[in-house]
Amino acid sequence: MITVSDVTKGYGGRTLFEGVNVAFSAGQAYGLTGPNGCGKSTMMKILIGAEESDSGHVSRPERTAWLRQDHYAFDEYTVMDTVFQGNQRLWDAMQRKEAIYAKGDDITDEEGELLGELECVVAEEDGYTADADAAILLSGLGIGEELHYAPMSEVQGGMKVRVLLAQSLFGKPDAMLLDEPTNHLDMESIQWLEDFLSRYDGVLVVISHDRRFLNAVCTQIADIDYETIILYPGNYDDMVRQKAQIRGRLDKETAEKHKKIAQLKEFVQRFGAGSRASQVRSRAKQIERLRPDEIKRSNIARPYIRFSAGEQSGRDVLEVRDLSHAYDDHVIFSGLNTMVHRGDKVAILGRNGIGKTTLVRALLDPKNEEDGKVKWGHNTRIGYFGHDHREEITPGMTVFTWLAAQRPDMYEQDVRAVLGRMLFSGEDGQKPTATLSGGEAARLKMCELILNEYNVLLLDEPTDHLDLESISALRDAIEAYEGTVFYVTHDRDLASAANRLFTYPKPGELIDYDGGVDAYLAWYESNYQKAS
Repeated sequence: MITVSDVTKGYGGRTLFEGVNVAFSAGQAYGLTGPNGCGKSTMMKILIGAEESDSGHVSRPERTAWLRQDHYAFDEYTVMDTVFQGNQRLWDAMQRKEAIYAKGDDITDEEGELLGELECVVAEEDGYTADADAAILLSGLGIGEELHYAPMSEVQGGMKVRVLLAQSLFGKPDAMLLDEPTNHLDMESIQWLEDFLSRYDGVLVVISHDRRFLNAVCTQIADIDYETIILYPGNYDDMVRQKAQIRGRLDKETAEKHKKIAQLKEFVQRFGAGSRASQVRSRAKQIERLRPDEIKRSNIARPYIRFSAGEQSGRDVLEVRDLSHAYDDHVIFSGLNTMVHRGDKVAILGRNGIGKTTLVRALLDPKNEEDGKVKWGHNTRIGYFGHDHREEITPGMTVFTWLAAQRPDMYEQDVRAVLGRMLFSGEDGQKPTATLSGGEAARLKMCELILNEYNVLLLDEPTDHLDLESISALRDAIEAYEGTVFYVTHDRDLASAANRLFTYPKPGELIDYDGGVDAYLAWYESNYQKAS
């Protein structure tokens, strides 16, 4: 069990949590939720012990594992040795054992006895199957056998994060604390992780922006709101329903109290100076008793995203003829031939680094259009949300002045209305563009897409930096959009809005799959995973 007792934490005069008391029990999987900036990662660091609270304390099992965020801390080790360090007792025993064996025959009787003790530790910690156990974790997370004994210093980007995730899963810890474990995972690896965690019987606390993942894994939700943590039974969708019901009931009770107070005040005003003094005093006391406590504002804020297609494009939006792309001798994809029609929702799927962004850029490359390999249809107006979209937002401006400059013909109130729908209300419009967080920059770029009414959208990982509420709003927007959209994503809930897929089932192979993501995953398992 992990126990949080009277924990308070604030930054720069702002209170994140106050007097939090909560217990996380073995056999339960808790999703730690709340919008960006509410303090999820701070609370996770407090649970781990990597950050101190202002007051209160946390107790945790000795064998508590967590997903480490320092991607370079293990560069001097191999991938396999990095995973082994998820079980520190086993790792220490293995290291001490190797040091003694390195002496050859020149060991003392005392060291010989110590060797026997270390062998017992290794056996207790399943050390003799450690290589096989670690290999299962690495392979399940999409790390090929060729990397299992490679130096961590040679492992790149997202693969390094996967190794650290394997480390946190290794060694049967009593508690696991995982901050965004699905980052850098493809859909197949996420499914594998869901299955692994569903069999884990310790304490699991996880932060994720993947709604389907939380629904599949979590048995309870620990929601950060009202400056505390509130536990809700069930998965994420269950929590959203319960929270709406509770908030609705509180709002109704408050409205009824205000109505009753208004009636009592009217009586006091009418008869305050007359002969009914005792009744007036009685009503005044009732007013004090009924006075509603101020309801703290919930920190959940959902943007309202609606993309208008403006003037309609032609029926045939995109024709691709024998499109290929390669770097040196490395083929990214080859021989793509397809036709996309108005209203199609096309999700672009595949592992990290496999070529999804390359495909998007190839579709936008003027040279491919000149060569006749890419032909955009009649009256197409393309809006682009790139991986590097932040670079498109000019520094030295405010949120309002930057957005207004994207549509100089728009009235000021219309620009401000779009900003308000995307949670830039009031003074937020005066924020300097250079100081925007990742989530704010993403929402501002979406404001530009909304304002310009493109009839074709190309979105490259639009959910990066967005919280669950914003991702859910984006999914609704894609479903409601009357234009044509292509979007790169690892989020299965967002991908489920698509009616067809451009997907890489394996490196170098790009296919146009006519159908949704659930059907594709079943097809992929039948045609690729079983075949391998």
